[in-house]
Amino acid sequence: MDTLSADDLLTRYRKAVGRRSRWEPLWQDCYAYALPQREHTSSASGPGSTRTATLFDGTAPDAVDQLAASLLGELTPPWGEWFALVPGGEASPEASADAGPALGRVTAIVRRHFEHTNFAIEMHQCFLDLVTVGSACLMFEEAPPGEPSAYHFTAVPLSQVAFEENPNGRLDTTYRRSELDHKSLRARFPHAELSDLDSALNKDISSIGEAEKFTVVEAVIPEENGFSYTAVLETGAGNNSGARILATGAFPQSPFINFRWLKAPGEIYGRSPVMKALPDIKTANKVVELVLKNATIAVTGIWQAEDDGVLNPATVQLTPGTIIPKAVGSQGLTPLAAPGRFDVSEIVLEDLRARIRKALLAESLGQINAPSMTATEVLQRSAEMTRLLGATYGRLQSELMLPLVRRALGILSRRGDIPTIDADGRAIALNWRSPLARAYSRDEAQGALHWLDAVRGLGPEAMAEINAPAMVRWLAQAFDVPPNLIRDTPEIPVSGAPEMISGQDTDLGMGADALLSTALESFTTTDQLTPTGTPENGHVT
Repeated sequence: MDTLSADDLLTRYRKAVGRRSRWEPLWQDCYAYALPQREHTSSASGPGSTRTATLFDGTAPDAVDQLAASLLGELTPPWGEWFALVPGGEASPEASADAGPALGRVTAIVRRHFEHTNFAIEMHQCFLDLVTVGSACLMFEEAPPGEPSAYHFTAVPLSQVAFEENPNGRLDTTYRRSELDHKSLRARFPHAELSDLDSALNKDISSIGEAEKFTVVEAVIPEENGFSYTAVLETGAGNNSGARILATGAFPQSPFINFRWLKAPGEIYGRSPVMKALPDIKTANKVVELVLKNATIAVTGIWQAEDDGVLNPATVQLTPGTIIPKAVGSQGLTPLAAPGRFDVSEIVLEDLRARIRKALLAESLGQINAPSMTATEVLQRSAEMTRLLGATYGRLQSELMLPLVRRALGILSRRGDIPTIDADGRAIALNWRSPLARAYSRDEAQGALHWLDAVRGLGPEAMAEINAPAMVRWLAQAFDVPPNLIRDTPEIPVSGAPEMISGQDTDLGMGADALLSTALESFTTTDQLTPTGTPENGHVT
């Protein structure tokens, strides 16, 4: 793919921003009522400013926080192993058994790099965006050599990015607009030609001061063998010599991971649970506002007084023990009866809040209030989770989790910390072990347990037809039981890989075995986390 000129790239970026601008009014409403502390596109307030002046009901912000925290714990828990590299479905049982320990060590190394970085913090911020406006952007950079981890993450606000969707429905083209001062610009692009800006700064500090901002547009665009990277300095304050390219580079995998909650046909950006509940959120907010206004009237009251020449309402103070003079025979100061009561507002508000919490899955994925749950209740809760998040989980697995792990593997393999691994499912596959992924396995296990109960009712002869060791191992895999809790039985494959059917061509399986052995033949264990390579050919710091 030929490198675009600075003007062509900016033209393409502005078209993407034009498509994004149609969503900005809706995003503004969602942020204002559900996530007021988050910066959004049309926000005119600065950092540290008050953004809750018009927010009276906290049901939606509280439910958004709970759903984002639940997604972090259910999909990518920082305290647990939410993915694992396992032998692929085309590998033979013998090759799977040999490669299993090595793949386990690779998984442990990748996981330790995740644990030594800011992944949990930035991922939570992305989930807040995802729940509120339906789209989120996570920037996955390679850390400089010498850092505790090879990874560095940044939750990019949607106000800074614009996307393009490819024919396959993936958000693979990303534009990011940021503002940098002169010192940050020079540090970020040390090899860029900025002599005219440097000379102008040295000649007249008042024209380009240290606080002057330079606008930089970065573009990551897919090409045949990866992604191209281009950074362009826009014409504006401090740069009057026209747009110019600051840096170019390439990435094997995109450093921007863009993902959505759900997507309507024909649209690029996602839809969120907050968007679905927005009418109820606005109504509840207005009801609480009116209730508070009625409460102030109930506390202070509305008063009337006769103009008798004695009582001056402007000097009256309604405090305990106050004596208010009045003329003989006049009514003096009397309270005005309220035209109505707001008792019905509590019923309306309770119903609105229940619908908001249901739409944001606060009851289904929230904290369990019961002191203990039986095994059947756990399975029922897992089935409820899989039903509610089935489509969303599939999209997040495709747009978030799979690119995230592949990018992580690519960085470590390029640095030489792990072997080059292609987790395409043939020789090596990804096994999702997050709590939500295990919920799907438990759903299958529930059906197997019901079948087992039905067979038990048929008597001992039916029970004799059950392969008990294989059943135990299958249930252990479904419930993610550690393998060391089960005795080894060589005659029963424990890898979970399907066996070759007798008479079937086995060339495909032998090819997968060769790929598996080639990928791991030079791998040795190491506890060293310090990256050994050089930064990749791209600049997205």
